[in-house]
Amino acid sequence: MEKASTYAAPVARLFLAILFLMAGFGKLMNPAGTIGYISSAGLPFPELGYAIALAAELGGGLLILVGYQVRLIAPLMAIFTLATAVFFHNNFADQTQQIMFMKNIAIAGGFLALMANGAGALSIDDRKG
Repeated sequence: MEKASTYAAPVARLFLAILFLMAGFGKLMNPAGTIGYISSAGLPFPELGYAIALAAELGGGLLILVGYQVRLIAPLMAIFTLATAVFFHNNFADQTQQIMFMKNIAIAGGFLALMANGAGALSIDDRKG
């Protein structure tokens, strides 16, 4: 069981991070489309929203992946994920959007578990003590 505990946290970080890194890379490759999508949700300052999304998805994703400052970054990622659920997946008449909303809630829960338990083994935080 000890070996499973050692590797559970880094695998959890990988699973969470890869989702955000891939989404961030997609946004980086299509800024106009992303800014248009943010605008279509009726949010103000879509360029700022784009910058925030890139920072969260690429920056936060990378920090979670390597396990650096996880107790600080994880709650910020949870807030970002909850915000995207509220602003972009709020049409509960559409079953796909309802599922996406719940997916984001589950991901936020994963980030809160990381916040509570730390980065775990095989992380920069663990090496720093």
